[in-house]
Amino acid sequence: MIMKTTILLAGLALVAGLTGCKVHVEKNASGEDKNVQVDTPFGGVHVNTDQTTAADLGLPVYPGAEAITGDDQHKSADVHLGFGEWQLRVRAVSYSSADPQDKVTAFYKKALGRYGDVITCQGNTPVGTPTSTAEGLTCADDKNPKVQIDRGDYGTNKHSLELKAGSKRHQHVVGFEEPKNGKTRFALVALDLPAVEDNGEGKSD
Repeated sequence: MIMKTTILLAGLALVAGLTGCKVHVEKNASGEDKNVQVDTPFGGVHVNTDQTTAADLGLPVYPGAEAITGDDQHKSADVHLGFGEWQLRVRAVSYSSADPQDKVTAFYKKALGRYGDVITCQGNTPVGTPTSTAEGLTCADDKNPKVQIDRGDYGTNKHSLELKAGSKRHQHVVGFEEPKNGKTRFALVALDLPAVEDNGEGKSD
């Protein structure tokens, strides 16, 4: 799956322990789970695969790019865990293009501008300026003990080039992975993360 498996399993384990839960599963033509919905009086877990597009994330598709399909790592997904004020949503879809990476990068730097400042990251290190967004988003991995999003779950790694816009809680990311068969491969990701207590003085954004 695109989303870190441990997050989903933890959410499902929590739901399973609650009373009054309602589970609905839809399978695709090959018998694999396509949509999973678990609802309780306290919240729920909704997982939809192979239906998410760039438009659902508020981003355009790079001209001529094609969605990557055929393996679990590159399945598009929309995962939403919600329990009261604790809300987590991850939407992701992967594409490939015959154009070189620098052209795709330039396109998405412009497209991400609708969400404010755009930072370029090589792993956790900023490339050029700005080095952070006006909302406080940086290239560094924030140490959030409650939520860990693994780049590997949407095809990139800790050394990959990424473009980011938004805040720590609400991010749009374009992450590039190693080219394959001469094609540029990239993931479009929208993250809505739960609030984190800031030293007992409130919730940080």
